[in-house]
Formats: sequence, C-alpha cells, structure tokens
Amino acid sequence: MALSPAGLLRDLKPPSPVVRVLAVSNFARTVANGFLLSVTVLYFMRAVGVPAASVGLGMTVAAVLAMLVSIPAGQLSDRFGSRTTSVVFGVAQGVVVCGYALTGGFAGFLVVVAFAAMADAGGAAARGALIAEALPPAERVPARAYLQSVINVGLSLGTLLGGAALAADSAGLYRVLLVGAGALFVAAGLMCLPLPPTRAGAAVAGEQRRHVLRDAPFLVVAVLNAVLVLGTDALLTVALPLWIAERTDAPVSLFAGLILINTVMCVLFQVRMSKGSEDIAGGARAMRRSGILLAVCCACFALSAGQPGWVAAACLVIGAVVHVCGEMLHSAGSWALSYELSPANAHGQYQGMFNLAQRVGGAVTPALTAVVIIGWGWPGWALFGAVLLAGGLATPAVARWAQSTRVPETELEPEPGHPTAAAPEPVPAAEGQRTEPATT
Repeated sequence: MALSPAGLLRDLKPPSPVVRVLAVSNFARTVANGFLLSVTVLYFMRAVGVPAASVGLGMTVAAVLAMLVSIPAGQLSDRFGSRTTSVVFGVAQGVVVCGYALTGGFAGFLVVVAFAAMADAGGAAARGALIAEALPPAERVPARAYLQSVINVGLSLGTLLGGAALAADSAGLYRVLLVGAGALFVAAGLMCLPLPPTRAGAAVAGEQRRHVLRDAPFLVVAVLNAVLVLGTDALLTVALPLWIAERTDAPVSLFAGLILINTVMCVLFQVRMSKGSEDIAGGARAMRRSGILLAVCCACFALSAGQPGWVAAACLVIGAVVHVCGEMLHSAGSWALSYELSPANAHGQYQGMFNLAQRVGGAVTPALTAVVIIGWGWPGWALFGAVLLAGGLATPAVARWAQSTRVPETELEPEPGHPTAAAPEPVPAAEGQRTEPATT
C-alpha cells in the first residue's frame, strides 16, 4: 500500500456521481451534528433551565428510543425505497431540531430530543441501504470510506462552531444557530432527491424472506462488531481524557493533539485503509486486524501510567496512532460484512440491526471505561484489550459461518407478489461512469 501525495489526492476525489451527491448531503448533515453534539446539553441546562439530572435522563431515553426504531425504520426503507426514506427522515430531523429553539421545560425537551434521535437512527438505516441499492457491491465499501472522511471534516467544523457558541454563551445565539442546524438537516435530506429512485433488490433464488432477528449468524456478527465498537470512538473521547488527567503525568492539553491526529488520519487515510475489504473475506480480515491493533493501543495507553511526562506523552501518541489505524480497519470491515451478509431485498432492515448493535456498544462504553479502566488502572486496560482481541480474532470464523448460510447471488429471481418483482427501468449512466447492471 504505497503512500504518495498523488494517491492521497485521488482518495479525496468522489469516486462516482452518486457518492458526490451523498458527500455534499453528509457534509451538511454532519456539520449540524457536530454543532448539536457540542451545545445540546449546555443549551438545555443554561438557556432552557432543565436540571442536569433531567437532561441526562432525557438523553438516555432518547438513545434507547433511537435503538428501538432502527430495525423498523430499515423495514420502511425496504418497503418504500431508501432514497425516499432518507429524504423523509432527514427533513423530519431538521424540523425537530428547529423545535429545540422553541422548547421550554423538561416535557418539551424530552419530546424534541427523542424525536430527533429516532429520526437520526431511521436516517442512518436508510442511508446505509441507499448506498447498497445505488451502487454495485464492489463500490460500496470505497464509497462508505470516502463518506466517512467527509463526515470527519463535517463533525470537526460543527464542533468548532459549537465551541464558538459556547464561548459566547448567549441564549439568543444558541437559538439562531439551532435553527441553522435544523435547516442544514433539511437541506441534507433534500439533496438526495436528485438521485435515481431506489428499490430493494430481488430475492436470491432459493432464499426465503426472513426477519433479521431470526438470522442467528448475522446477529453474532453484529454482536462481535459491537464488541469492537467498545474500542473505537468512546474509548478515545471518554476514557482517554480521564486517564490522562487522573493516571498520567502527561499534560491534559495533549488530548486535543490526540483528537487532531485521529481526525486528520481518518480524513487522509480512511479510503486507503479500506482497500481490500470489499467482500466478506476482506471485511473479516480487516476486523481481525482491527482487534489486534485496538488491543495493542490499550497496552500503549496502559504503559503511560507512572512514567515521566515525556515518556507518558510518547506512549499516548503512539497509542493514538495505533488506535486510529484499528478504528479505520474496523469501519471498513464492518461496512463489508453488513452489506455482503445482507439479503438483497432487506438491506434497510439489516443496516438497522447493525446500527442498533453499534449504538449499544457506543452507549455502554463510557460506563465500562469509567469503572474498569479508570477504576482498575492497567488491569482494566488489559481486560479491555483482551476483549477487543477476542472479538477481532473470532470474526473471520463467524463471518464464514454466516456466509455458508447465504444463497450465492448467481441467479436472481423476484419473489412472487413482492413489490419489487418488476424489473426497474434502466437509468442512464452519468458521463464518465460505466454502466452497471441495475441493483435498484
């Protein structure tokens, strides 16, 4: 995998017109998301007057509801088309976020954050299915990798905007910017309208329609993915700053530099790190390597305790670089497995299940890291590393099991009575884009 400035520039170019549209939409959406992540809690506490405990309760309720709607939202995507569903959820999320500016009291706060979280979860399932339905299989993981780079840029800009709002700490400014964030969500949803209408694919010959919750091999893959999620975002953003402050002699300000390393590397190298992960075998290899690297980064972070400041800082920087490599490999592997193990007629439902498992992993990580890592010290890091290693090493075998239960997509035939049984009308290829067999 040779690295060169020309290669990196090629990686930063949208690979197809479809991805170009999705990139602009994702950029608008993630700028708004970055802003919300920065200011939502303090806005409702300071400007609306909701007590801190009530804000925490409301955010927890919203997170649970978001998990519960992930699979039903995916089923809606399969029924009505992922493009249409993405637009509807995007517009709905934007309207609800605009309502943040008009909310007063705990009841209003609970309603808006719950509906916003559910719309976000529904949109995530639909957008995942949209990529599967609008692109041929070989292009899905590269497309997700490119969009992930865009997401990192958008979140960073949104966070900076949120930081400026927090510095001003003006209720009026909060409300104006919240309405602006809502408008960005609406615009992000509407930007998907130029894409060709999508429909779930036809069923593979010999394969029966089944609900994702009855697909045991896929559920085990999703659980292993959730295990590896324990070592990704929340480990970096929750456990590491607490570890630096309480267990090392490194300056706390170093954490900002570690976040910068993570963001820049994700933007520049996510596409490159995803190469070779386009199918089930490649995705499983990426997950295995991710588990190994995440375990190594846990060891690096643990070694920073009890060391002189400069040694601790060196351990933390090395650990952060190893961590982001493991994080990027995890992303690539999870995309490949979630797409390639999903039936062609149920991508929305299966994306919803995969997103649900990831949300569960992300939700439990802060509490686990506070108790295990910060409370136990290096034995906590060792336990976390062992769990991540086990999850990564187990994934290839489970992925092979899941693949063995799939019917090869060699001969496609529609299910009797299925709304997508009719062959879709051909869509003219954009200039410079090769024509693929219709998958929508």
